[in-house]
Amino acid sequence: MIVLGIDPGLATVGYGVIQSEEMRMRLIDYGTILTPAGLKLPERLDIIYDSMLKLIDRFSPDAIAFEELFFAKNVKTGIAVAHARGVLVAAAYKRTRELYEYTPLQVKQAVVGYGRAEKQQVQAMVKTILSLKEIPKPDDAADAVAIAICHAQSAICNNAMRRR
Repeated sequence: MIVLGIDPGLATVGYGVIQSEEMRMRLIDYGTILTPAGLKLPERLDIIYDSMLKLIDRFSPDAIAFEELFFAKNVKTGIAVAHARGVLVAAAYKRTRELYEYTPLQVKQAVVGYGRAEKQQVQAMVKTILSLKEIPKPDDAADAVAIAICHAQSAICNNAMRRR
């Protein structure tokens, strides 16, 4: 199973692609979609939409996992990121119905085993789980890889439950 993990953002969208077979996972690719701050919102959303379609066409994921948004501080930033997330979900829905959402707590629980883990702990476990030489950079890409791992582990658990 190929999983595309997405960490939504307006300036930076993180993505991570892993392959999961049984209990083994392997990193395929990771990176970011960047939009320049000087562009108007519709232009930035268009870049995100087109880039998401290209990612999906390039990797043909079996599932796409998104991090759910949580904002407690800056509502204006939260709304802009929500626009970007909506465009990402719409683009993904054009290609597949296998869309999944995970809260930051669920991602931390799946990757580290503790829902209140620090970002550095999550990144260190991403490196360990995938046997990487270094932590994926930037942080948005590392977060997206963690989201993909979370979905892969969730799928493994669900398949095990179905077999019983």
